Amino acid sequence: MSRRSGILEFAVLGLLRESPMHGYELRKRLNTSLGVFRAFSYGTLYPCLKTLVANGWLIEEPGNTPEDALAAPLSGRRAKIVYRLTAEGKEHFEQLLSQTGPDAYEDETFAARFAFFGQTSRDVRMRVLEGRRSRLEERLEKMSASLARTRERLDDYTLELQRHGMESVEREVRWLNELIESERAGRDLKGPATGEPASRDTTSGASGGLPRPGGDPRPDTPDDTAT
Repeated sequence: MSRRSGILEFAVLGLLRESPMHGYELRKRLNTSLGVFRAFSYGTLYPCLKTLVANGWLIEEPGNTPEDALAAPLSGRRAKIVYRLTAEGKEHFEQLLSQTGPDAYEDETFAARFAFFGQTSRDVRMRVLEGRRSRLEERLEKMSASLARTRERLDDYTLELQRHGMESVEREVRWLNELIESERAGRDLKGPATGEPASRDTTSGASGGLPRPGGDPRPDTPDDTAT
């Protein structure tokens, strides 16, 4: 299994742990709540769902809303299939949540893992955040050394691009420092602990109250319109 496929399976299991959904709802949630999956198509999602069903982690059920009941006879299409997490699927997802190795904090996987931090234990969150910070600090050191060696050979635009890259990594490190400090203090990102004053504001994201790297506000992506 490729890393990209593994991330998609993880996210699908996590979303279905919240509630059963049909394919359209899943794709909309992947696109709007987890922006890392914005490029995924139905052609990628449905094979993933079939694999999860074959593994026994999901089951397929016919849609039972009035709209679903009318869809087939009126349009000539089959009724929508709803996907539900099985007990085995929940157990498998919890195993994935507990993993704290490099696959949890690499560039391709960290955003998906962070999106489900609300379902992750505090000690696991700490290890993932610290692993991510360590990886970025190593990257900063290498970028700084490379820039020092090549500065005199770079034109102004290439030099500015290198600086921009370093600043982006530095902002994420600062953001991670804030998150780690909050975790160590036992603060919940959704609000201050009982009897404890709020220490700072966070920028609300699509996942609900999560701060963005560097604290840069971005507008929420509007929901897709059903067709």
